[in-house]
Amino acid sequence: MAARKTFVVEHLDPELGPWSALEYTAIAKESKTAECDFILSSVPKSLLESSDLQGIGAQTRAESVEDYFADRKDRICLLDPQAKHELSPSDGKAFDIFLFGGILGDDPPRDRTSELRKKGFTGRRLGPKQMTTDTAVRVTRMVVLEGQELDSIPYVDFPELKLNEHESTEMPFRYVLDDKKKPIMPEGMFELIKADADKGFDQLDFADEVDGMDDLKV
Repeated sequence: MAARKTFVVEHLDPELGPWSALEYTAIAKESKTAECDFILSSVPKSLLESSDLQGIGAQTRAESVEDYFADRKDRICLLDPQAKHELSPSDGKAFDIFLFGGILGDDPPRDRTSELRKKGFTGRRLGPKQMTTDTAVRVTRMVVLEGQELDSIPYVDFPELKLNEHESTEMPFRYVLDDKKKPIMPEGMFELIKADADKGFDQLDFADEVDGMDDLKV
C-alpha cells in the first residue's frame, strides 16, 4: 500500500500575512480532501504562540523538515525552480514528502528555495512559470496522486483580474484552470486583492488562491 503523502511548506517569514493565510488554508482544505497531510515547519516560536495560525488547519512545527524527517531524507522531494528534472507521475512512487520553500509567489522570484537546496534534497521542477504556493502544491498533488503529466494540466498564465468597471490588474503567476476555465484561487482572495488594489504587487505579502471568481477574465 502506498504511503500517505505529506506536503510541507517551510515558513520562511517571521509573520503570517493575510495572503499567506488564505493560501495555507486552501492547501490545508485540499490536502484533507485528498487524504494527505499538510505541515508548516520552521515556524518561529512567536508565531506559534500567536493566534494567527488558528483556523488554518495545518500541522505546525518549530523544527525544520530535516529534523523531524531526518530518517526519511531520501523520500523527500524539494520542488525547486532550478532543479534539472521535471516532476513526473513516477515521483509519486519515489517520494512520500513534497517540500516547498516559503512563499513561491514572489514577483520577481527571489529564489527563497535556495535555503533548502543547500541541504541536499532531491529537486524537481514544476515547469518554467512562477506559481503561487497553493498552485504549486495543487499541481504537485495532481501529478503524484492523479498521475497527470505536467504538460497535460490546464493552466492559464498571468490572468487579468477585473477589479471594477474601470480597473483591472494582471496576476503575474501561472494558475490551474477549473472545469469552468477559471483560475483556481483561494476563497477570499479576490476580496483581498480588491482591498489592496491601491498597492503594487511588490508591496503585497503574496500567497495563493482557490475557486470561484466570476470577475476573472482569461
